[in-house]
Amino acid sequence: MPGGVVDDPLVFIAIDSDGTVWITVHRSEMGQGIRTSLALVVADELEADFARVRVLQAPGDQARYGNQDTDGSASMRHFFEPMRRVGAAARRMLEAAAAARWTVPVEEVSAQSHEVVHARSGRRLGYGALTKGASRIKVPDRASLRLKAPSAFRYIGKDDLPLIDAADIVDGHAVYGIDYATEGLLYAVIARPAVLGARLAHYDATVTLGVPGVLKVVTIDSMPPPAQFHPLGGVAVIATSTWAAIKGRSALRVEWDEGAHASYDSDAYKRTLEDATHSAGKVVRDTGGALKALATSARRVHADYYMPHLAHASMEPPAATARAIGNRCEVWACVQSPEDTREAIAKRLGLKIENVKVNVTLLGGAFGRKSFHDFAVEAALLSEAMDGRPVKVTWTREDDIRHDYYHAVAFEHLEGGLDDAGNTMAWLHRSAAPPIGSTFNVSARFQGRGEYGMSAVSLPFQIPNFRLEIVPAEAHCRIGWFRTVSNLPHAFATQSFVCELAAAAKRDHKEYLLDLIGPARQIDPRKLSDESNYGESPLLYPIDTGRLRRVIEVVAREANWGRALPRGHGLGLAASYSSLSYTAVVIEVAVEPHARLRIPRIDLAFDCGPQVNPDRIRAQCEGACVMGITLAKYGEITFTRGRVDQSNFHDFRIARMSEAPQEIHIHLLPQDFNVPLGGVGEPGLTPIAPALCNAIYAATGRRIRQLPIGDQLSDVENL
Repeated sequence: MPGGVVDDPLVFIAIDSDGTVWITVHRSEMGQGIRTSLALVVADELEADFARVRVLQAPGDQARYGNQDTDGSASMRHFFEPMRRVGAAARRMLEAAAAARWTVPVEEVSAQSHEVVHARSGRRLGYGALTKGASRIKVPDRASLRLKAPSAFRYIGKDDLPLIDAADIVDGHAVYGIDYATEGLLYAVIARPAVLGARLAHYDATVTLGVPGVLKVVTIDSMPPPAQFHPLGGVAVIATSTWAAIKGRSALRVEWDEGAHASYDSDAYKRTLEDATHSAGKVVRDTGGALKALATSARRVHADYYMPHLAHASMEPPAATARAIGNRCEVWACVQSPEDTREAIAKRLGLKIENVKVNVTLLGGAFGRKSFHDFAVEAALLSEAMDGRPVKVTWTREDDIRHDYYHAVAFEHLEGGLDDAGNTMAWLHRSAAPPIGSTFNVSARFQGRGEYGMSAVSLPFQIPNFRLEIVPAEAHCRIGWFRTVSNLPHAFATQSFVCELAAAAKRDHKEYLLDLIGPARQIDPRKLSDESNYGESPLLYPIDTGRLRRVIEVVAREANWGRALPRGHGLGLAASYSSLSYTAVVIEVAVEPHARLRIPRIDLAFDCGPQVNPDRIRAQCEGACVMGITLAKYGEITFTRGRVDQSNFHDFRIARMSEAPQEIHIHLLPQDFNVPLGGVGEPGLTPIAPALCNAIYAATGRRIRQLPIGDQLSDVENL
């Protein structure tokens, strides 16, 4: 069990005298449904009526609630069992309270649908009537708890459960970070340096201070590298409205000392990465003798793949409100890691951590961006500068896109050696990308184990000669976590390359992929040089090729793989083991004149083991399909003179409704409570881009090796 786990029912459950059950959820809700899913796990074991359950959001307090970092598709897999114990312990305490009142053995009573029943006498008491007595009962030991058998679940694994926040979201009562308001609130926007590491040289706020509504201009000191979670620094304009602050900022005259990264040009950097991957790198997996086998192979196939920087561009940009008075600070923010936010504010303001409170609002999307809490620290600093008046910092869309923690640009070089029968006997993969570690250590150049472990070193292919090398790459912007992280570039490359190998061998892509995977077996990830395995035990979470094969076979069957298609249509396949779950996708594309790319259908088969909330799993997978299409078609952040070229959705495009797949079919594999839970939020995204590009190849014969697709199909009429 991971560290930072709390399973005390007195921390997570309160019951009113009218029987209303209050369940505290300690993970951040960003659209994945975790506030509902964790609550229903507790309610199921508690034998509570879910219609009488209300949810409270925990503030940042890791000592009380356990680990609160909502990331890595880990919330449910880490807290499924603890939250079951929370509910089961509270149920046992209610039963004990009823037995004591009736002076009968506790073994003779049982909790049933919000009541405790004594079957022999027919007596029953509701939870509200028992809550005071139960609160005096000692919390039972873990070993004494009786957890339900899966066959007895009322909510876990069931469809059509209500979403706790649905009504508030629909009618506008939901409070996101950008919505929070309080009496006397001031509003701020900040002029930040466009180049990483730039420092404020001079500013003139004369005109700004004359803008109606502007109250004050405040500088925020930049911190020395590395970037970490620190604000970038700059000049803040504080006003009586966000619009007044924006107008005031536009009137600022600011000069920066831009530093070494002002020469960063993403086109030139792409060539640097390409050159680097054509030379030997640091070997992190070497089975057999790949270099020799390549040199002696009957046929040698090679390809280069490129993925640019990406911005998170969540629908709600970063926003936070803070009130810092004397030796205390309270914050309301859309953060994924409230305890880290609390620690950062305490350190920056010189406060004791117990004097800092971080209230977590709903998050209007995040995808990893809101794990970085620089915007909450900004709000705390500005409230302090305004003598304790509450200040809301709002990032505009331009701020969001130009000052992100970007997904790393990546260049992947692959080579495969085929024998006379077309079998892959050798595999070489060189990967270059500035690491996330560079945000915390300026000297970091190599991808960490948690990065190259994603869809690269962990490929469970039966290839006798396999070699993975990572190539050093310097970061010139803030690099951060992004939904499915390094699986994106690695799976784009490896799953596209499998399609290329199948074509070279003149074999069906699906059959070739299954042959590469080989028979059903369980692999210790360490035997593939994967020491990370998403932070989980390799014994508890082996790589199960039988499950990987199964999702491929299911999605191929459901998509009717191999069926005849009209001219210009094609089917593309990709599969992955990522975030401890198994995903396979078949995408049908129609490439039409004038470069129109239409997607009639996507089929996605998914195996995450136990399914706590199937409706939310489908929703996450459907969202992954749409997000994956967006990133593959348009996702690109470029730099010129150290500055981001894009600024809003007109040049960092998002797929419109008219471009969405006409049909999305999610095929959840049958429940299996004999295996531990896998992740859900991220793995559906991993195979979308390669499946799409493989489908384009099937439709047109055109290989897409560089993302975004952009105008690479502009000459489709001539194909």
